[in-house]
Amino acid sequence: MTGTLLRYRVMAYVVGTLLIVLVCIGVPLKYLSDDGSGAHDVGEWITTYLGIAHGWLYMIFLIAAALLARAARWSIGFTVVTLLLGTVPIASFYAERRATAHTRELMRSEAESLSR
Repeated sequence: MTGTLLRYRVMAYVVGTLLIVLVCIGVPLKYLSDDGSGAHDVGEWITTYLGIAHGWLYMIFLIAAALLARAARWSIGFTVVTLLLGTVPIASFYAERRATAHTRELMRSEAESLSR
């Protein structure tokens, strides 16, 4: 399960970082700067290309999260909250830490029950 957890964590950080760049840099540059300016062009590029990349990578993130949820036997509620928090720029990093801690605790309790 450690490989599944690592894949989830990598995808969570990649998707979260792209979301922050897209929402906090790309969108303001595109919509708050004058048409034809360099800043507008950069914002246009970020929202177009990083937006597309983020969308595709988010789908991979969802698969990685679903595989981890299945392997770690997360509850439906925990899984849904984790996936929803992944759509909010800063909350996505909180969700990753929360999911990692929860999964490690489940792994630890499972190992303890096997050793008895």
